[in-house]
Amino acid sequence: MSNGYRVAILGATGAVGTELLELLAERRFPIASLRLLASPRSAGKTVPFNGETLEIEALSDRAFDNIDIVLASAGGSVSKEWAPKAVAAGAVVIDNSSAFRMVPDVPLVVPEVNPEAAAHHRGIIANPNCTTILMAMAVWPLHQVQPVQRIVVSTYQSASGAGARAMEEVKQQARAILADQAPPTEAFPYPLAFNLFPHNSPLGENGYCQEEMKMVNETRKIFSAPDLRLTATCIRVPVLRAHSEAINLEFAVPFSPEKARQILAEAPGVTLVEDWQANYFPMPVEASGKDNVLVGRIRQDISHPNGLELWLSGDQIRKGAALNAVQIAEVLVARQWVSATAIAP
Repeated sequence: MSNGYRVAILGATGAVGTELLELLAERRFPIASLRLLASPRSAGKTVPFNGETLEIEALSDRAFDNIDIVLASAGGSVSKEWAPKAVAAGAVVIDNSSAFRMVPDVPLVVPEVNPEAAAHHRGIIANPNCTTILMAMAVWPLHQVQPVQRIVVSTYQSASGAGARAMEEVKQQARAILADQAPPTEAFPYPLAFNLFPHNSPLGENGYCQEEMKMVNETRKIFSAPDLRLTATCIRVPVLRAHSEAINLEFAVPFSPEKARQILAEAPGVTLVEDWQANYFPMPVEASGKDNVLVGRIRQDISHPNGLELWLSGDQIRKGAALNAVQIAEVLVARQWVSATAIAP
């Protein structure tokens, strides 16, 4: 490895952890050393990285010694326990769980939207929820031109949002159903293959599930718009990878689809996908494995003169999780918001 930063991946064997490893290599992140951390059952396994073979280590009290940046994707309970220890050891933690997102002094960052927020970190930077990130990528460029008054969003969330085990379970369910057998249900409470159901996160007293309220609260924080009106309905659908969203935007005055199309065609991290004659618009099968969020079917809301409709598909594991985390790390390095002592001689 070359001169650079001492990086650790916490949760290195999960779906997002595996993607983090690939992205660090693809994007040539400046790495002096790389430590892969996981549960004891994965310790001792090896994985290739940039022509080398790295051994996975079990989490321990010394795991974050001499580490500058931690990319964490091991779940909320693990992050709550270990992120403060990593910070105490001198590292900056970019956390993919929901553990710190709504903590007031923890930046919640989408680099294309609010990179400057990362400057105010106190050792922890939160990666937003996948659906929030994907929506922000499409809405923020328009919001910059003409502030959004209200957002109504419905999500169509793939199995990848629940991890690698859930993706495999959908495959097993499909095989079982096609063989007239009972489908297994471990990762999800109900069969997802050939089915769909509202997101199975806990319901609040207001009737909204946690996933839906994440979109509401996180978007307000990222946009620095605490009074933004937003309502969400989140649905699990039988898609392996990449989420989709139907978004209705309300502005104070009309926002022409042509103007929105031009803005989004030039927006960073967005690819405009529209062929009206062929009825061809973003699809999760084409968003899978892509860094950019695919946006299209931009049209006037016929029920409201100031309304605009959008449709998007985006890879939940990449931009919705791993890529966003790596981009945050790149912002820290580019703007020198991580200690300069991290650079190896």
